[in-house]
Amino acid sequence: MPPWAAALIGLVSGAVAVGVSLLAAGLVKASAFPVVAVGNAAVDLTPAALKDFAIRTFGENDKMVLLTGIFLVLAAIAAAVGVLAVRDLRYGLAGLAAFGVVGVLAVLTRPGAAVVDVVPTVAGVAAAMFALHRLTARALAPPAGPREAGPPAGPHGTGPSGGEPAAGAGGEERYGAPVPPVMRAGNGPYPFDRRRLLIGTLGGVAVAGAAGVAGRMLSGRAEVAAARVGMALPRPAVPAAPLPAGADLKIRGLSPFVTPNHDFYRVDTALVLPQVDPRDWTLRIHGMVDRPVELTFADLMKRPLEEADITLCCVSNEVGGPYIGNARWLGTSLAGVLRDAGVRKGADMLLSTSADGWTCGTPVDVVLDGRDALLAFGMNGEALPVAHGFPVRQVVPGLYGYVSATKWVTEIKVTRFDRDEAYWTPKGWSARGPVKTQSRIDLPRDGARVAPGRTVIAGVAWAQHKGVDAVEVRIDRGQWRQARLAVAPTADTWRQWVVDDWDATPGSHTIEVRATDATGYTQTPDLAPVAPDGATGWHSVSVDVA
Repeated sequence: MPPWAAALIGLVSGAVAVGVSLLAAGLVKASAFPVVAVGNAAVDLTPAALKDFAIRTFGENDKMVLLTGIFLVLAAIAAAVGVLAVRDLRYGLAGLAAFGVVGVLAVLTRPGAAVVDVVPTVAGVAAAMFALHRLTARALAPPAGPREAGPPAGPHGTGPSGGEPAAGAGGEERYGAPVPPVMRAGNGPYPFDRRRLLIGTLGGVAVAGAAGVAGRMLSGRAEVAAARVGMALPRPAVPAAPLPAGADLKIRGLSPFVTPNHDFYRVDTALVLPQVDPRDWTLRIHGMVDRPVELTFADLMKRPLEEADITLCCVSNEVGGPYIGNARWLGTSLAGVLRDAGVRKGADMLLSTSADGWTCGTPVDVVLDGRDALLAFGMNGEALPVAHGFPVRQVVPGLYGYVSATKWVTEIKVTRFDRDEAYWTPKGWSARGPVKTQSRIDLPRDGARVAPGRTVIAGVAWAQHKGVDAVEVRIDRGQWRQARLAVAPTADTWRQWVVDDWDATPGSHTIEVRATDATGYTQTPDLAPVAPDGATGWHSVSVDVA
């Protein structure tokens, strides 16, 4: 059999495994899909430095790159299994079984895993074994009948007298072309039947595709999307004030004060977005509390609702980076829910858990100090996008997202930092993550070519829950000059700034920016990486004026 045919058998068998396992995961639990489980295990085992590199290099496409890599590896393994199966079917089946063991182990090591979660992996491997057997049998057709072939072959593929091979063994012609013989374990040579193989592979691809589509439908995507679109947001008891005039300088190319939902950054560990129907969602609050609480989505909507403008920032945001955005959030007070539960003395940490098992540790004192810490279900006037935590997420101003902004939140354990650790802390990140005062130049872009004359320099600065008091700009290490600041509605949002009177002269120039917050702290020029608690340094861009 040609190598391409053997590889094709393996690839189609692998596709059947993926499709059937996705279908079974739709019936059992979406996170039990073995490809996702293996990917999540890979994410968990990846060193922090490598994760930082992936975020820097691929940005919000890092998950797609990882999934693409996993599928390429799966394809290579499947092709190899096909080659082994053609030599001896037992080798191919053993390869599939070994891969199934890897999938089962990955599934069982996920947070909250149950024995039933292995069903998608087992079903997928079983389907792949069946497909491998059937496709191999179709490709290696049985010996030709008496009307088509010459005398029966001898024990070693020879004619009756041990001389030349019989026509059916090596010299037979089918469909007008010679058919090469293929050895099968324990038998004489079987001819390769291309037509039967191609028909079989089409059937396998159809099964894989149909099962995959059904699995995606059963995973709840359609229901969750419909629930989100149909959700009418109630009016808040405490609405946010209208944005003041001058909050947005409306300069083309400058980040708008309110980040549109589709442009808001996304950094999380979910390879596949959790699909949580609000009708099934509950939030359990337990641990060091007087009265454990379990809220449904309907319960949450009945509580006093608040609206707040809050800027969120990822700790992976390098100096001048894109992982920051500002939105108007709608939800209920997280502090109010905690007070209803009764936080016990000595508790200093909220260990929150998302629907996909990710955990986050938030300082209790920060949540209870009066800031607008929310269990949010609305974002910029619409229900949370699924990518940003639908139906409910945490939003806590002043802290990096890895210690405050749990998406798809389903559980909050009131505990202590010396008793529990969240996802990122064992990987070398700080347990508490206050946002550092920072600023960024949006205009002109780094490497831009600008015309001589009056040029606008503009950007954003942030110091959540402290507020930005001043922004300064300098060119070619000259004197610092004050930027004009936009109005900031609260200390929890970023602030736009502009210098619109720079007389750009021909040549290459370097522009730097620094901010001073309301406590009097001015950004340090010392460059520090994002780990373990956020980057520092002045953002700079280089431009050519000509």
